[in-house]
Amino acid sequence: MVQQILFLLLTAGVFGWAFRQFGRIRANIFLGKPEHIVGDASARWKNVVLVAFGQKKMFNEWTPAVFHFFIYAAFLLTQVELVEILIDGVTGRHRIFAEPLGGFYTFVIGFIEVLSLLAFVATVVFLARRNLLKIPRFVQSELNGWPRLDANLILIGEIVLLVGIFSMNGADVLLQRIDPAHYPDTGTLPVSSWLGPMLFGGLEASTLAGVERFGWWLHILTVYAFLLYLPFSKHLHIVLAFPNVYFSRLTPRGEMANMPEIMNEVKSMMGLIEETPASGDLPEFGAKDIFGLSWKTLLDAYACTECGRCTAQCPASITGKKLSPRKVVMDIRDRIEEVSANLATGDAKFIGPASGATTLTPANYADGKTLFDRITPEELHACTTCQACVEACPVMINPLEPILALRRYEILTASSGPSEWIPMFNSIENNGAVWQVSEGRTGWMGEG
Repeated sequence: MVQQILFLLLTAGVFGWAFRQFGRIRANIFLGKPEHIVGDASARWKNVVLVAFGQKKMFNEWTPAVFHFFIYAAFLLTQVELVEILIDGVTGRHRIFAEPLGGFYTFVIGFIEVLSLLAFVATVVFLARRNLLKIPRFVQSELNGWPRLDANLILIGEIVLLVGIFSMNGADVLLQRIDPAHYPDTGTLPVSSWLGPMLFGGLEASTLAGVERFGWWLHILTVYAFLLYLPFSKHLHIVLAFPNVYFSRLTPRGEMANMPEIMNEVKSMMGLIEETPASGDLPEFGAKDIFGLSWKTLLDAYACTECGRCTAQCPASITGKKLSPRKVVMDIRDRIEEVSANLATGDAKFIGPASGATTLTPANYADGKTLFDRITPEELHACTTCQACVEACPVMINPLEPILALRRYEILTASSGPSEWIPMFNSIENNGAVWQVSEGRTGWMGEG
C-alpha cells in the first residue's frame, strides 16, 4: 500500500509538471505570426506515416538509420510494457496482463526484449560515433557545451532504462519458480530467461525480490525523468516531429512565399491592378526577431533533432562558408527560450518604450536584442537557396524560411546588405533586369 501511495503521488506530480512545461512550449510556438496551412490532408497523413513513423528520410544514410530504427522501435514497443507498469503501480498488482494474455504476452515481452537488446547495441554505437569516431557533423562548434552533453545524457539514460528492464525481468524469471502465486508465469523470454539465471542465480528470494523492485522502480523513474527532461532537450522531436511533418509545406521545394506588399506594388507598376494610395506607415518586410517568423518556423525550431544532416549537405558549409543551417535553427530555438523566460518574469523593463503599456505582453516585448545578435549577416549571405538543407532534414524542417525572412528584413527594411548586391537591386527596380542597361528590359519591343 505504501508503494501504491508513493507511486500515485509521484505520478501525479510528474504528469502535472510535464503538462505545464508542454503548455509552455505550445505558447512559445504561437509567439510567431499566424500562418494558414493549406493542402490536401491525405497527403499530409501520408507524410506522417512515411516520414515521421516510417523514418523514410533517415534511410538516405543506411548505417545510422538502421541503428536509429532499433532505438526508435524499442521506444515505441516498450510503451506497451510501460502501460502495464503504470497499471501495476496503481493497482498494486504484478504483471496484470500475464495470465489473461498467456502466450501472446510472452511474445510481446519477448519481442520487446529483443528490440531492447538491439537498442543497447545501437546506443553504444551512437556513443562511439559522437565521442570516439568524431563524425564531422557531430563536432561542429554549434554543438559545443549543452547540445553535446544533451545528446550524451539521453544515450546514457537509454542504457539506464535497459538496465532497469533486464534487472526487473531477469529477477522475475527466477522468482516465478520460487513463488508462482505472486509472480505469474511469463513463459520463456529470449533474453531474461538466460540472463536472469546468469546474473542472479543463487540469490535468496528476498534478494531477488529486491532486485526485481529495483529494476521496476529504475525503469519508471528513468521514464519519468525523461518526461521531465524532454521540454529542455533536443529529444523534444520525439513528440513534435509528427505535427511538424503533418504541417510541413506541400508546395514544390523551390517555391518561395511572396510578400503581398511587394507583389501588389509590382502588379500596380505593370498595370495589372489599380494603384492603391500609399499609407503613412511603411510595412516591415521580413523578420528581425521570432515575432516576425511564422508559428510553423518556430515549431521547426523545437522539432530540430540537431542531427546536422542539413549542414552536412549545405554547399556553403561544405566549401568553408560560415553558414550552418542547423545553427540557424538552434539559434531561433535559443532565442525563443530567452524571450519566453523574460516574458515569464513580467518585468516592466522588457516593455518597449514606444508602447506606452504597463503590462508586459508579447505584443509590446522589447529587450533590445534580435535574431541578428545570434545569426550574423555573413551566415545569411552565404545561403544559395539551393534547398539542400530542406531536402536533407529527416523531420521536414525548412531552414531556408527564416534565412529568407531575415535577409528580406536586412535588405528591404534595414536598407542594408552586401555592397555588391545594391547595384543589382537598383537595376532590377529600374530596368527589370540584374544588368545595368540604358533601357528598360522590354524596350526592344517598341522597335520596328
